[in-house]
Amino acid sequence: MDNVQPEGKKQIALNIVNAKSKHKGFGAGSIDLNNVSPVIIDGGEAVIDIGAMHAKSKVEKGIKFSTNREDVPAGRQVWLVWVAVDRTVEGQFYAGLTACEMWIDTEARRGWKILADHVNKLDASLKRKVIVEGLGTVEKAALQSLLIAHNAEWWAASPQELKAALSE
Repeated sequence: MDNVQPEGKKQIALNIVNAKSKHKGFGAGSIDLNNVSPVIIDGGEAVIDIGAMHAKSKVEKGIKFSTNREDVPAGRQVWLVWVAVDRTVEGQFYAGLTACEMWIDTEARRGWKILADHVNKLDASLKRKVIVEGLGTVEKAALQSLLIAHNAEWWAASPQELKAALSE
């Protein structure tokens, strides 16, 4: 979640090109994904897994996903949480937080998720929204613990709405 770029490297950004934009080179009209990190919550444990940015987190590798929940009757619930970090003159803080549900059956190598929901929640996180519906108290506690352990100063500077959402 730290945004340190090696010197001389261009920042990676997702370009948005439409009829209204006039593309003017690298990074023009882009969404900066350098300020968002994916967290996987599985079995009450929260970990930062950058592979989830491309649906290749540790729990997703080797899994064939379906949009039909009935295809994964013996699956376990796993959460992908998009955590966006913002910066002000006072410093950085956790700004957006959105949770996406998945069900994964590792033995059968099958899973369920709605990719459109994951993309929409990523967008919502970047827009500083806090959406944690569905997360249980164990998952919220694990996520809160991870965020504090990762950077207690960012946690302290985070909006009360975000802190309250993980304390409920």
